[in-house]
Amino acid sequence: MTFVNDETINKPTQAFQSLGVDEQLALFWFVYKEMGGSITQAAPGASTTSDAIAEGLFNQVKEMSHEEQLQVQRDLVERKDTQTTREYGSLSDTTKLLFWYLLAQGMNQGTIIPMPSDYQLSSESQDLLNQIKGLEFDQQMTLFRDIVGPMGAEPKAGAEV
Repeated sequence: MTFVNDETINKPTQAFQSLGVDEQLALFWFVYKEMGGSITQAAPGASTTSDAIAEGLFNQVKEMSHEEQLQVQRDLVERKDTQTTREYGSLSDTTKLLFWYLLAQGMNQGTIIPMPSDYQLSSESQDLLNQIKGLEFDQQMTLFRDIVGPMGAEPKAGAEV
């Protein structure tokens, strides 16, 4: 395993988080489209239980209208307090990564609101995408976990979920 320099991960993480909500979602999509083959399941070490949990949350989102699906994604990025974002907040970072991977697959298959076909990343996002592509695999995984980890909302105790 390669040593991961904090600055190598912190700078792109901060740059990603400084983007607008829709630009973050778009960049995530482009990461999946350009790197999905090398990342494949983007959640190495995920267990069968993690798979089932991520799929359960994904299936909830899949049943929503496209507008609601987009709103859920925005709510996750903005860390709004909703039932779905609290459910997401209770997941491990690896399971969160798997959930986003499932969303990207769903977008590709048309079950999740698709990216507009003519969407162009901003130059700032394109530069960041190029930086991410230049990272080693383990650095990419650390970066992605650092991005998806804080998304969502804190779960509430017991019946308040």
